[in-house]
Amino acid sequence: MALSVHSHREPAFNLPGLMVGCLAVLAGIHAIRWLLPYRWDVHLVFLFGFTPARYTEPFLLGGGAVPGGFGAQLWTFVTYGFLHGGWLHLMVNLAWLVAFGTPVLRRLGNRRFLLLALAATVAGALAHLATNWGSVVPMIGASAGISGLMAGAIRFVFQSGGLQDSLGPYGGGNRRQPVAPLIEALRNRTVLVFVGFWFAINIVFGVAAIGVSGGDSIAWQAHFGGFFAGLFLFPLIDRTVPPPEPAPEWPHDERP
Repeated sequence: MALSVHSHREPAFNLPGLMVGCLAVLAGIHAIRWLLPYRWDVHLVFLFGFTPARYTEPFLLGGGAVPGGFGAQLWTFVTYGFLHGGWLHLMVNLAWLVAFGTPVLRRLGNRRFLLLALAATVAGALAHLATNWGSVVPMIGASAGISGLMAGAIRFVFQSGGLQDSLGPYGGGNRRQPVAPLIEALRNRTVLVFVGFWFAINIVFGVAAIGVSGGDSIAWQAHFGGFFAGLFLFPLIDRTVPPPEPAPEWPHDERP
């Protein structure tokens, strides 16, 4: 816990309530899975993870090889984001969620934040389905949704004063600034370097099939799907609040 010297200052570590809740849910789910017998955990992964073969190999459903039936064909577009391949995988995602999700949450508010994360998660599953057609290996992890939040963050945090304002307790003055057009944001050298590095890391790890935990490969296509969803959808979900009107200036009382 951080203590401030002056009472009017904000604590150094001050996450929004919804962000704390997201961290607790993701960590809690993984802790429960960690305590379960191995065969139960495998069943949960196939029940809630995103498996492309559900949509291309109907005999797998009929034979019970992939549990969940028709319902899982719908809910796994979202539920795969709540599961992780190991503690390292979870910790990395939580760190990125805090770093990029917090300014987005402060700017958008709870409902719009969840909508953007949901859209990016679904887009990540669609991208993975399109590029891993027929795969029987389930995909898990919140990375696609977090990639969408990261893309949303770069639409405004690199604007003049954007990061400083977004870290305020209620989004600061930055909530009153509309996001810059995409072409303008991509002209920012900091944005280009950051995005280029992120894309390069994903491609290198994805092509080399280097896993973050247990030898599992990274679903880099899902990351890209979530990223582009966040990049293009953020201005549609964003809300800009007009600046408050200045208070009227009352004449000075010139009475003696």
